Amino acid sequence: MKKNIFIGKWRITEMEQWDPEYVDEDEEGYIEFCKDNQGDFHFGYVSGSMDCEIETVEGKPRIEFSWVGTDEMDEACGRGWARIEKDGTLYGKLAFHMGERSWFKAKRMK
Repeated sequence: MKKNIFIGKWRITEMEQWDPEYVDEDEEGYIEFCKDNQGDFHFGYVSGSMDCEIETVEGKPRIEFSWVGTDEMDEACGRGWARIEKDGTLYGKLAFHMGERSWFKAKRMK
């Protein structure tokens, strides 16, 4: 089994659809990938639990996930993906089922 290079907690630094003040509104925005192909994220008033799978796209690893959670206390779900750029930044996209979509950038937390 290959090492999962995504494991760890990543601080969301930028999102396409939401400004930094919203991303950190409730707590610092983050996305976290765990050893059991699970994970979670939180930004603004949105939080979700993820079911993850690593795929190879154009010869590079990419983590894809479905998620369920809440958006301002309403049930929400969707999907997303992320990859690690050459500079170590996590870059990905998060989508709400039949709703908004946003790319995001994150840096690994120590």
